[in-house]
Amino acid sequence: MNLLSDIISEGKLAVYVTKNSAPRNVYFEKLRQGNYRKNYVHELFKGSGSFTDSETNDFEVLLVDEAHRLNEKSGLYSNIGENQIKEIINAARLSVFFIDEDQRVTSKDIGTIEQIKYFAKQQHAKIIEAELDSQFRCNGSDGYIAWLSDVLEIRRTANDIFNNDDYTFKIFDDPNEMRDAIIKENKYHNKARLLAGYCWNWESKNHPSKYDIIFPEHHFKAQWNFSNTTTWAIDTDSVEQIGCIHTSQGLEFDYIGVIIGDDLRFENGHIITDFSKRARTDQSLKGFVTKCRKGDKVALKFADTIIRNTYKTLLSRGMKGCFVYCTDQALSNYFKERLKRNNDIYNEITYTVQEAAETAENLLIYKTKK
Repeated sequence: MNLLSDIISEGKLAVYVTKNSAPRNVYFEKLRQGNYRKNYVHELFKGSGSFTDSETNDFEVLLVDEAHRLNEKSGLYSNIGENQIKEIINAARLSVFFIDEDQRVTSKDIGTIEQIKYFAKQQHAKIIEAELDSQFRCNGSDGYIAWLSDVLEIRRTANDIFNNDDYTFKIFDDPNEMRDAIIKENKYHNKARLLAGYCWNWESKNHPSKYDIIFPEHHFKAQWNFSNTTTWAIDTDSVEQIGCIHTSQGLEFDYIGVIIGDDLRFENGHIITDFSKRARTDQSLKGFVTKCRKGDKVALKFADTIIRNTYKTLLSRGMKGCFVYCTDQALSNYFKERLKRNNDIYNEITYTVQEAAETAENLLIYKTKK
């Protein structure tokens, strides 16, 4: 958003682009409350399917956020256009793609670095690659992001532990206690929310009196996010509702409470995924569920990646802290063991440093006396 502001201040035509409408709606609402004309602000934000009919270089700069979420086709029925990556590159003199392939969370997500390079070369565009050396998410803790990849077994990293002095990560055994903690944090700036993996059907969408996520053993019940708002993430009355990947990806909160469903479990010493535990209304694995049921290895691998990426994305929405409740007790225990490993190593390092300091002090005293 700062980059968008800088480019516009230079008198250039620039637009912020995302597939996911949630961040566009939130940014629009925030800016609309300022001293800007509504139509002007509206033109700063566009969906990734807005360029099917664009002429070459209609725009000077397109800033594409969450580029991993780009689709091939556009439109409600995915039947418009040819390829969103190709159309975006064609529509602008300069296209900037912010991408994290570990955040592809549906079967329609085609955004990859390889695909962007392919279409850029097709249109004889100059390609410049840059890697962000640091980030503001999760209190700027790159170590926490890498630790999540290690913990979720997305990939092995050097971050077997993370320094949680500046970032809170806590496991709850009772979802009510986690919800209470989120409500408490939300009182300060309205920046704390509950999120969950898509393992529960959205019954309340058509039946407002029904609850979607229910844990009878804890006397806990909650509804998915409101269906009558496009700004759930900043609405003042949505803290007790539960958001999903589609209402939170691309946005940050101070604190998030994540409910991990039975699609992610811990068995035989490893984290496993289970596509069959996703809600029947879930569209993220559309086209792959039948293949998965037949044991197709490629489809199963794809489903496994989507589920792990979804939880990594949810678990990294908090700027100051992340609270977690797992429906699978073994997974909860695994997280606790990883946190205990953090504390054990931290205590060992602290003891070693203190011991070294005491030794140095004793040597100094001995030398002074001598």
